[in-house]
Amino acid sequence: MMTLDLPGFITTFLAVMAALFVFAVGVGVLLIAIFYLIDITQTQHAIRRNFPVIGRLRYRMEHLGVFFRQYFYAMDREEMPFNRAQRAWVYRAAKNLDNTQPFGSTRDLRPPGTLLFANATFPALETTTAKMPPPLVIGPECAQPYAAGSFFNISAMSYGAISKPAVLALSNGARLAGCWMNTGEGGLSPYHLAGGADLIFQIGTAKYGVCDGQGGLDEARLREVAANPQVKLFEIKLSQGAKPGKGGILPAAKVTPEIAAIRGIPVGQDSRSPNRHPEIADVAALLDFIHRVRTLTGKPTGFKLVIGDPRWLDDLCREVVRQGLARAPDFITVDSADGGTGAAPMSLLDYVGLPLQESLPLVVDKLVEYGLRERIRVIASGKLINPGEVAWALCVGADFVNSARGFLFALGCVQSMQCDKNTCPAGITTHNPRLQRGLDPEDKAERVRHYVENMRHEVEIIAHACGAATPRQLRREHCRIVVGPGRSVPLSELYRRDAVLVQDRNAA
Repeated sequence: MMTLDLPGFITTFLAVMAALFVFAVGVGVLLIAIFYLIDITQTQHAIRRNFPVIGRLRYRMEHLGVFFRQYFYAMDREEMPFNRAQRAWVYRAAKNLDNTQPFGSTRDLRPPGTLLFANATFPALETTTAKMPPPLVIGPECAQPYAAGSFFNISAMSYGAISKPAVLALSNGARLAGCWMNTGEGGLSPYHLAGGADLIFQIGTAKYGVCDGQGGLDEARLREVAANPQVKLFEIKLSQGAKPGKGGILPAAKVTPEIAAIRGIPVGQDSRSPNRHPEIADVAALLDFIHRVRTLTGKPTGFKLVIGDPRWLDDLCREVVRQGLARAPDFITVDSADGGTGAAPMSLLDYVGLPLQESLPLVVDKLVEYGLRERIRVIASGKLINPGEVAWALCVGADFVNSARGFLFALGCVQSMQCDKNTCPAGITTHNPRLQRGLDPEDKAERVRHYVENMRHEVEIIAHACGAATPRQLRREHCRIVVGPGRSVPLSELYRRDAVLVQDRNAA
């Protein structure tokens, strides 16, 4: 029987470990020497040239600083684009956890622009069971109008921009929650259909999925898409909040063979959409295109845009009145110019387009002014992920609210800001199978469902507090905006006063 020579084994083990340590130190020293020579001789980076090797840490710390601020240093309501308090509400709502908080609000109610809701002295009585509000019909004059039951729905996110398991989770969750899902501009994938949800098919400027190969509309392919009973609406995208004035961008790393086949583009090449539809150069052409799509499909058709020059709304409304209500869009989706799920140049993110707080009331008021409000439905989109923001949009006059990033949080997004790099750690915006493995579509579909149901429930709570029986009965007098120390005004007064100021300025 063999016996273990323990002292000899320990001696050998320590000798091997010492040799490995010396080897590692030697490799480390060699690498430092190489980096030193590279840094001291290169001329592109002054920091690395003046502080060889150590200067390299600056770039790493700059990258890590984003995450340190998010988790350790930023206060609950300090971060952008979404702070910790906003994300935490979505996470808890999606998990169907209690969202009540003790000891008062952490939200500062004093700064100008803060939203407040005017509670009624005698609020509407709450019902013991939550009920879906009556459906609102979009496109009543179409061959196949759509009765939409949910005022809160999933905004445009393309298959390609988001992953297969993410699309599956959203489509199944939408069906369970009774809301619609927008396909985004990337075409209709099998995964959109797999969940059985009602769908809005978005026609982007590249017309992915319905393009004739020369940038025009392929009518046969459009009819094929419209023949699917799950496709309820068609949305023509003029612009989006992430990059108004620029087309969609899908990096080459995300253009897999399947995505390329669905979009009708080459594999492994950047997918770039034109910055506008070539055949839509003015309001008349827009109405012609809408009428063409609606006639070919028999289904309600509208458009999505970020508002820029408000005077364009007068051009639109006058042309609709001139051509007649039959040529009017069935809905307008108003996006906010402060970003979106897509990556975009910072110059567009920071400076181009009007935010929803200004553009949504402009659109609603113009439709009222020209007598078109009952004919054209209004959908609000843009950073509306919590109940107060959704209730605000309904107060202003939106018929529906769409959210994209709210649903990304419901799927488990941690705001790692890697949506365009195919390295999303939550498996949502990546086509890396290893990273996608962490996203279970069945579990996340339930989270999508809970998010929608809890959103509707809490907006209903706000409505009842204001004396409205349902969220759709919210009006501008129910919402107030802080305008100065100790003073707030209702939305109805604020926007009416703004209109008077505009008139006075024009007269001057």
